[in-house]
Amino acid sequence: MADAVLIVDDELGVLSAIRRALMDEKFEIVTAGSGEEGLDLLKNRRFKVVISDEMMPGMNGSEFLSFVRSEYPDTIRIILTGQANVESAMRAINSGEIYRFLTKPWDDVELSLVIRGALEKYNLQEQNRRLLDLVQRQKISLERIESKHPGITSLERDAEGHMIIPEIDDDDIYSLMTGFETGRRPQQ
Repeated sequence: MADAVLIVDDELGVLSAIRRALMDEKFEIVTAGSGEEGLDLLKNRRFKVVISDEMMPGMNGSEFLSFVRSEYPDTIRIILTGQANVESAMRAINSGEIYRFLTKPWDDVELSLVIRGALEKYNLQEQNRRLLDLVQRQKISLERIESKHPGITSLERDAEGHMIIPEIDDDDIYSLMTGFETGRRPQQ
């Protein structure tokens, strides 16, 4: 499944122009005409990147992206606005922890590069979360092994630099490698 990017803007012409600008990209573009519609889409689908216009009736982009940050914190958030003033930029950055702030009219190449960068950032952060989870699970496994076989996780070396490994019988090795509590290997 292709990476999904949600674009939220109340102007249909802007949504169409963005779709055309990004039609050759490998990621999927999904559009919404309001912050409320964007939130409905987010409830049912995971988006790695969300781009929102700032000036929309009802819920503005800063409010929308602030909600996205609180409910979907891993999603990378980008604001797109025709009103490039410092106050709105700071509000958006502070309330929604914005990855990038783009102005209308945008440059198609820059827009594409920003989205690709955001997708790469998301994917790297996701990979980091998976690796951290793996390390934490391995740490727990090592703590369990150490509690059953004290000293096994610390290595000593002899005078020639060879590792000294404590004596463990075959059943214990099998138990450690497979996670079986019984320590008994199946009969072959």
